Amino acid sequence: MTSNLRINADRLWASLMEMAQIGATALGGCNRQALTDLDRQGRDLFVAWAKAAGCSVRIDAVGNIFARRHGRDDAAEPVLTGSHLDTQATGGKFDGVYGVLAGLEVLRVLQENQIETDRPIEVACWTNEEGCRFAPAMLGSGVFSGAYDLEFAYSRRDRDGFAFGEELERIGYKGDQPVGGQRYAAVFETHIEQGPILEHEGDVIGVVTGIQGAYWFDLTLTGASAHAGPTPMSMRRDPWRAAAPIVNKALAIAEANAPWGRATIGDIKATPGARNTVPESLTLTIDIRHPDTATLEAMVAELRAFIDKSAAEHSLQAGLETVWYMPPTAFDEHLVGLVEAAAFNLGASARRMVSGAGHDALHLAQVAPTAMIFVPCEGGVSHNEIENAKPEDLVAGANVLLLSMLAVAGRA
Repeated sequence: MTSNLRINADRLWASLMEMAQIGATALGGCNRQALTDLDRQGRDLFVAWAKAAGCSVRIDAVGNIFARRHGRDDAAEPVLTGSHLDTQATGGKFDGVYGVLAGLEVLRVLQENQIETDRPIEVACWTNEEGCRFAPAMLGSGVFSGAYDLEFAYSRRDRDGFAFGEELERIGYKGDQPVGGQRYAAVFETHIEQGPILEHEGDVIGVVTGIQGAYWFDLTLTGASAHAGPTPMSMRRDPWRAAAPIVNKALAIAEANAPWGRATIGDIKATPGARNTVPESLTLTIDIRHPDTATLEAMVAELRAFIDKSAAEHSLQAGLETVWYMPPTAFDEHLVGLVEAAAFNLGASARRMVSGAGHDALHLAQVAPTAMIFVPCEGGVSHNEIENAKPEDLVAGANVLLLSMLAVAGRA
C-alpha cells in the first residue's frame, strides 16, 4: 500500500470514450449487446490494447477473454480483475466497461514502469453479463464457476432464435481454451455503483462486502370474473382485495429490514384485463432482496404466510411460483480490508456497502477470494443511455484497484 504508482487518468478516460463509440446511441449511451458485430468490435479493440501492453491473450470456449501479464513466478496463482464489455440495448458508457478498462490501465502502468510482479496479473472480459440478448445474465462467468455447463450456454437463444453457440462462433470468439479450472489468488471487480448511495453520502469509494440475495416470484391470485356494474362489492371474489394488502405487506417487510431490505412489485397483469370487468385473476411479480441469508428467508416466510392469510380471507386461490433465486454472496474479508486500506492510503472517502445488483463477481466468489470496488454514478442512474460518472471518481476507483492488486501480486 506504500506504492506511489498511479494510473494515467487521461488515458483511462480516452479509452472509455473510444470504446463508447462502438455502438454509440443518439442519447450518449451504448447498444453493444452480447455476440453482435458491435460486441466483436469492442472485443477486438480490447485485445489489441492488451497485446500492445505486453500481454498474452487467451479465449475460452464460452468466449471469456483473459489478458495476462506474466509474473516472476508464472506458475503462481494469478491476481484477476475485469468485468464485461456487453451492454443493455439502451445502456451506458460505464457499466461493466469501466471494470475492464480500469484493469487494462493497471496492466499499462505496470508495463510502462517496467514493474515485475511476483504473481501474474490477468484482466478478464466476461461474456454476456447483461443477459439482455441471451438469458440468463452473467452467463460467461457462470460457466466459468460451474453454475452452468457449456452446452447450456450454447443452447440459449435470443428473441430472434439465434443460438448463443452459433453467434459466438460467428463473431470469432469461440475459443479453444477450457472454461474454468484455473485457481486465482484473488479476484477484484471495479464497477460504477448503479445506485444513489455513494453520491448521496458524498463518498468516492464503495468497499463492497457482498452481493444481496434475491428471490423472484410470480404471484397469481384467482377469484371470479364479474360485471363491474351489477355485481355488489360484498358479493365479489375480487383478487384486488388481497393484492393491495399483499403489495403493502411486501414493502413493509423490506422497510422493517432496513437498510438493506428490498421489495419491488415490477409488473402486474389482470385477466381478462377489461376496464369494466372484475378480474378473474391477477399476476404480480415480486422481487425480494437482502444480503443476509437468514434474514432473507425470514422475509420470504413472512410474506408467504401473509399471502395465504389474505387469499383465505377473500375466498381466493393463491399460487406463488419461484422464478429465480440468487443466494447472498459474502466477499473475502481479507480482500475487502485491502480495498478499504487502499482507499484510506489514497485519501479517498469510503464506506462499506452491499451490492444491490448481481455482477460477475457473484459467480467468481464461489471459486476464488473475491472483492468489489464501487465508484459513484450520477443520480444513481444505470442501464440507461444517460448513465454518467465523474472522471475523478473513475480514477480514484482505478487507483484503489491498482494498489489492491499490487498488495496481492507483490513486486518482484
